[in-house]
Amino acid sequence: MTRWIALLRGVNVGGRRKVPMAELREVVAGLGHTGVATLLQSGNVAFTERHRTRRPGSGGEEELRTELEAALAERFGFAVDTVLRDAAGMRAAVQANPLPVGDPSRFLVLFLRGEPDAAALAAVDAAAYAPEAMAAGAREVYFDLPDGLGRAKLPDAAARALGGAVATGRNWRTVLRLLEMAEE
Repeated sequence: MTRWIALLRGVNVGGRRKVPMAELREVVAGLGHTGVATLLQSGNVAFTERHRTRRPGSGGEEELRTELEAALAERFGFAVDTVLRDAAGMRAAVQANPLPVGDPSRFLVLFLRGEPDAAALAAVDAAAYAPEAMAAGAREVYFDLPDGLGRAKLPDAAARALGGAVATGRNWRTVLRLLEMAEE
């Protein structure tokens, strides 16, 4: 059995695209998953994947994401991009962080579905955004934002450089709590 974290993108922001956490838990449990728990109101859900038979050669993460996104769209009436990490992937994301974390509420991890485009990120002149700092990981981009997330400019520049890549950000405090939930 695999423990997963699903990070929903762009829900419950500014009163739009409402996904109540109780209903999110119902959707995930309705797919047969167990140990379903949510964190905050921003679309973070941990669950243990139900046992299922996969098609030979199928990608488990992609298959699971497709199933979850379809169920969310059916329930809420709009598409919800979702980024998944299993417990090992969440642990790897935390351990691979190459930047020092000062204030965890001012440190952002951008989770991507796939690998970040290294050339596109290299084209971003991070030094022009100092004291903000950025570093790419395997499927994450890390940001130290000493003046706070609300004033930060570097994450937007990186997102523009990554183009249409599906990504969603969480602060370091949330990332650590999600890791705990993944390992429960």
